[in-house]
Amino acid sequence: MQRRDFLHSTAGLAAGALFMNRAVAADAPAKKWRVGVIGHSGRGNYGHGLDTVWAKVPETEVVAIADGDEAGLAAEKKKLGVADGFTDYNAMLASARPELVAIGPRHVDQHCDMLLASIKAGAKGIYIEKPFVRTPAEADQVLAACAKTGAKIAVAHRNRYHPTLVTAAKMMGDGAIGRVLEIRGRGKGDKRGGGEDLWVLGTHVLNLCSYLTGGLTACSAVVKQNGELVTKTHVKEGNEGLGPLAGNEVHARFDSASGITVYFDSIAEDQAKSQGFGLQIVGSDGLIDVKIDTHPLAQLARGNPFQVNKQTRTWVPISSAGPEQPEPRTDLSDYVDKHVGPVRDLIAAINDNREPLCGAKEAAATVEFVCGVFESHRQGGARVSFPLAERGNPLTKLA
Repeated sequence: MQRRDFLHSTAGLAAGALFMNRAVAADAPAKKWRVGVIGHSGRGNYGHGLDTVWAKVPETEVVAIADGDEAGLAAEKKKLGVADGFTDYNAMLASARPELVAIGPRHVDQHCDMLLASIKAGAKGIYIEKPFVRTPAEADQVLAACAKTGAKIAVAHRNRYHPTLVTAAKMMGDGAIGRVLEIRGRGKGDKRGGGEDLWVLGTHVLNLCSYLTGGLTACSAVVKQNGELVTKTHVKEGNEGLGPLAGNEVHARFDSASGITVYFDSIAEDQAKSQGFGLQIVGSDGLIDVKIDTHPLAQLARGNPFQVNKQTRTWVPISSAGPEQPEPRTDLSDYVDKHVGPVRDLIAAINDNREPLCGAKEAAATVEFVCGVFESHRQGGARVSFPLAERGNPLTKLA
């Protein structure tokens, strides 16, 4: 498939999914979906609002909460106005039998067990904080469990649901910035820069890059610690349950299905004040800048980005209706920032027996992109293809 044809096709599919989400919102069914919320105060808490989104979705009702911290559980019960609370999420799942489960803790070492327990307990849908899981092997377990029961999982890469992303993809296909030459992504570049930034924030960026290019197919990368190539002596247990981790500098190159090359970089304390967090789509006749968790999500600068010009480059906002057009959607704060779009899409996916817009398979692929960076580094920067042959954490096998 030609690059332009592919981008047109991708944009059309995403637009259809977003239209369906809005239709669900307009015609909310009378059925009340029973929701169980899993958090862990002090160990990732409830993510970025995965406990409170349900109050904005009238067809759902939180019936029970699980939190391994007793004080945190008491506070959460009061916050959500829920009487039924458990310190053991397995007991909550067995007692409340929720149809939908929110898995909120940011500490990813808990995710695989929580996912498998929710699926085994009969949950029809699960909404989970990112990162999805720690390794491709854990993702394999979760995907296999879903295949047995038909459970649907949506992952909180919430920018994937932003309608302006569809517009940006269409602009790429329409030649609005000329020939698309590459996509450059960056993490926040704060004190977490490098491996932690790649996992915690870079997963958002790589998830969007994969969508815009039809999927990332291979990776070559190097990981450094204070300028030195990372070795096993640099590997330590990462924050937020990430597992073995190393590096305060990451430089990665990805091949994609559409032929567009994707780059991702993260350097600790890069002095860019987190302004690089996101991605730039570089074309021969313009740039599209996408900033994670912002409104507007994207901005456009017209003209050859490599041409020296004494005048300041002008950026114009891109709305879901197009560049320099007023945003027709008035619900973006709830729909994207507060997770209403992902939750409605998850419910629609259950009803229609389809994969959610950002489902388990897509999230599993994002985990592989991260692990691919470390696996390529382990192999001396060699090009590694997806799916990876190495299903564990590559840093545990460094020489």
